[in-house]
Amino acid sequence: MSNQPGSSTAAEPDQPAKAAPAAEPETGAEPEAAAEPEAAEPVPAGAGPSPVRAPGAVVLAPLAVAWLAAMLWSTREAITSAQAGLTAISLSAFALPGVISAALVAGAAVALAVTNLLARRGVDRATPRFAVAVGTGLLVGLATAVAINLTYFDNATTNVIAGTAAAAAIIGGAVAGAGNARVAGATVTATLGALVFVVAFSGARDPLFDLFGAGDTQESLFGAAKWVSRTESLLAGLLAGLLAFAYLSWGRRQAERHDPAAPAPRWPGYLLAGAGPGLLLLVAEVIIRVGGRSLLDLAAALSEADAVAQTSLGTSRIDNAIWVLFVGALTALIAFGRTLGPAAGHDAEDEAVAEADR
Repeated sequence: MSNQPGSSTAAEPDQPAKAAPAAEPETGAEPEAAAEPEAAEPVPAGAGPSPVRAPGAVVLAPLAVAWLAAMLWSTREAITSAQAGLTAISLSAFALPGVISAALVAGAAVALAVTNLLARRGVDRATPRFAVAVGTGLLVGLATAVAINLTYFDNATTNVIAGTAAAAAIIGGAVAGAGNARVAGATVTATLGALVFVVAFSGARDPLFDLFGAGDTQESLFGAAKWVSRTESLLAGLLAGLLAFAYLSWGRRQAERHDPAAPAPRWPGYLLAGAGPGLLLLVAEVIIRVGGRSLLDLAAALSEADAVAQTSLGTSRIDNAIWVLFVGALTALIAFGRTLGPAAGHDAEDEAVAEADR
C-alpha cells in the first residue's frame, strides 16, 4: 500500500541493501574459472635425475682384466721356469703382491661396468648396487682362481695364490659398490695407472742407483735403494693424483652433457679419489699378509737372506702405499683448486675498490 501525502506510517526498519547482481558474462563467453594450481605433467621415465655412473667403465674393465692376465702370465712363467722346490716358493712369494693388487683392481673395474648397466635401467639404490658389485667381484675371483689352478705349476703355493687372488677380487667388487661410482672409477683408474707405472719404472732403477751413489759398500747400496724407492713412490703418487683429477673432470663434463643439472663432484670427492690408490694398496697389503701368510712364512724360512728380503719388501710396500696416498691426495686437491675462480664477493669488492680509486 502506497503512502499518501500527510499520512503517518510507522517507520519501517532499514532493509539491508541487496548486493548488486554479478555481471553476466557476455554471450558466448564462458565464466572464468578460479585460478587453480597447474597440474604437474607426468615425468617420462628416464627424464628425472640420472643415476650416478662411472664413465668409461666399459673401457676400464677390459684394461684391468688384461693387466690381471699379464700379471698371472708373468708369475706363471717365473714359477714354471724355476727349479722345483725352494726357488719356486721364493718366486711365488715375490710375485704374490703383483697378482693381489691386479685382482683387486680387476674386481672393482668389472663391478663398476656391471653396476653401470643397472644405473642405465634406473636401478641405483645402495643395497642392490652393493650386492651386484660383490657378486661380480666373486665371479671375477672364481675365474681368477680357476685360471691359476689350471695353468700354474702344481706346487704347494698354487692354492694360496688362487685363494688370495679370489679374495682380493671380491673385496675389489665391494669397494666399487660401497661408494660414489665416479669416485670409485677415478680411484680404480688412478690405481691401475700407478701399478703400470711401477712396473715400467723398473727399467730406470739401475741408472737411478748409480745416480744416487750406489757403490760397493752395503751402506751406499742401502741409501741408494731408499732414494730410488722414494722417487718411485713420489712419481707414482703424482701420476695417481693427476689421473684421478682428470677422470673426475672428464666425468663431470660427460654428465653435464647429458644432464645439465647433474651435481658436480666437490673437493672431498677429488681428495678421496686422489688418496684412493694409496688406500687400495694398503688394502692389498692387508690381504697379502692375511691370505698369503703361509706362503710368506715358507719363503722367509728358506734362509736368513730370504727372511730379511721378505721383511724389507713388506716395509717398502707399506711406505710406497703411504707415499702414494698422501702425494696423490695432495696432487688431486691442488689440481682441483686451480680450476676454481675467485668468489663473487671478492669480484664485487675489487670492482668497488677500483671505482673508488677513480
